Amino acid sequence: MEIKLVKKVLAAHDALAGEIRAELSQKRIYCVNIMSSPGAGKTTLLERTLAGLAGELRAGVIEGDITTTNDADRIARYGTPVAQINTEPFGGDCHVGANFVKTALGELPLDSLDLLIIENVGNLVCPAEFDLGEDDKVVVFSITEGEDKPLKYPLMFRKSSACVVNKLDLAPHLDVDTQTIRANVENVNPKIRIFQLSAKTGEGLDPWLDWLRERVKAKRG
Repeated sequence: MEIKLVKKVLAAHDALAGEIRAELSQKRIYCVNIMSSPGAGKTTLLERTLAGLAGELRAGVIEGDITTTNDADRIARYGTPVAQINTEPFGGDCHVGANFVKTALGELPLDSLDLLIIENVGNLVCPAEFDLGEDDKVVVFSITEGEDKPLKYPLMFRKSSACVVNKLDLAPHLDVDTQTIRANVENVNPKIRIFQLSAKTGEGLDPWLDWLRERVKAKRG
């Protein structure tokens, strides 16, 4: 009975994700689910992204955290519509679920958006396991995490359409080989698109912004 219950819960979750995908597709909104370890630089990347696309694409953000509104407060400064999800009242889940996203959509002006960004809870494992109705999953990977993380935690890299290798500005101060990182990522997922950049300085940001522009354009037809 327990196995059947688990299957039923997961099926219900996937069905809800399908409803989200259908709603966003009907409104021609491109949705990307940004995932990473805590501290990899997701929010800084979002700030750079929103600034880079300002006046060009209409974006909304769903912020996922166990607690606090720190990241949502940072995003709101850009005039971007943002909905906060805190999982602590529901057991402190280490990932955002489709039920949370469905509720958050009601807090956003969907008819006025081209792009929806979900910043998932910081965790290198759990978020990759759940469909949120997004068009693409993207993993942000900091070079400070070590060259072997794609090999040790392959699911997130395998499920992602793109990998942002972040904090290149720290490379001169670390014993790390960015080419080895790239090789390890591609070993797990040969089809993944890799962007090497520094969200802090903006170095290498343009190819990432161009990729998002292309994805939004394709979704809007």
